[in-house]
Amino acid sequence: MNTPPYRPDPTGGCPHAPNARLLAAGAVAPVVLPGEIEGMVVLGHDALRDFLSHPDVAKGPQHFTALTEGRIPDGWPLRTFATVPGMTTADGADHRRLRTLVSSAFTARRVEELRPRVETVTAGLLDGLAEAARAGDGVADLRRHYALPLPLGVICELLGVDPAHQDRLHHLSSLVVATDTEPARAVAANRELVELLGAIAAAKAAVPGDDLTSALIAARDDDGDRLSQPELIGTLLLMIIAGHETTLNLVTNAVRALCAHREQLALVLDGRADWADVVEETLRWDSPVSYFPFRYPTRDLTVDGTLIPRGTPVLAGYSAAGRDTKAHGPDADRFDITRAGTVKHLSLGHGPHYCLGAPLARMEAAIALEALFTRFPDLDLAVPEAELTRHSGFVGNSVRTLPVRPGD
Repeated sequence: MNTPPYRPDPTGGCPHAPNARLLAAGAVAPVVLPGEIEGMVVLGHDALRDFLSHPDVAKGPQHFTALTEGRIPDGWPLRTFATVPGMTTADGADHRRLRTLVSSAFTARRVEELRPRVETVTAGLLDGLAEAARAGDGVADLRRHYALPLPLGVICELLGVDPAHQDRLHHLSSLVVATDTEPARAVAANRELVELLGAIAAAKAAVPGDDLTSALIAARDDDGDRLSQPELIGTLLLMIIAGHETTLNLVTNAVRALCAHREQLALVLDGRADWADVVEETLRWDSPVSYFPFRYPTRDLTVDGTLIPRGTPVLAGYSAAGRDTKAHGPDADRFDITRAGTVKHLSLGHGPHYCLGAPLARMEAAIALEALFTRFPDLDLAVPEAELTRHSGFVGNSVRTLPVRPGD
């Protein structure tokens, strides 16, 4: 008897049990996306690694059959992932052009220059977390007071975005990336986000500053081309969403993992492991992104014995690949920071679309975790893990709030 296609829950939920069931049947699985759109997910580590770098796999929306046939409405919850102009929906020379215009902001040297600023912001947020806990009978939401404002503040500072816009940008981007947003609300959120980013860009065009938005407006490639207005807005949208949502989930998931595995926390507090190991193992074990949309085969493609027809929307199953026992051993579902230096993961992507902000995300997370547990070594969850409300949607992988008791 054929197993029915997997239907990812648009309202979210922990992905690990479904992932294990799907992986037991193979590295590739059929899925039904919202709106009864047929797709696939690549879950196995080796299959996903090869798929992400395959020359006959594209990101451009013109390769999405259901979209080109007019079967994807404006309010479809995953439409922005498929259609936003910019690096994530470009291929070949166009992708290289867009990526080159942005990449100078994320070199190892530029990221290292940001370290003192990240450390200063972190210290201030820890004071705020302690104050929130005092006001809340010893309990504070770590996600709201710490894991969110750090990466959001840093990426907005990089882009030159006024802090007054930050809360609205987070709210709108959360609606855009959620997979359970009602169609009319999704359309409205996308429209408002584009208008807000357009206003930010217009202000920078009128009065340029020493920031990435001004640099993107002025930048030209070797042929004299510059970003079109849709490309500029799409790039800003991508950088704000990717620049904070994933790091927010990474820090949140790492804190949850360490609180649940105190022996692992002891290793790093005693100096027997380092915070970079915590970051890498969290990326593998509880990826901040679960199923990332989309890639499309440009011809019928067989992946690990499964045919994926041309034009099929394919999800990258990062959370599944991280716990694939064929790649990570029989204890792949065990959180163990001592393996971090020997195991490769795919949670920041692979191939030409590898995450441009990976060095910044790694640095922010390591600084945030070290500062947090150095100041509050006894920090623990204020509610059982099972009672935490999961992230809204199946793209991001985390919880909606993280109540903690920082301690003295």
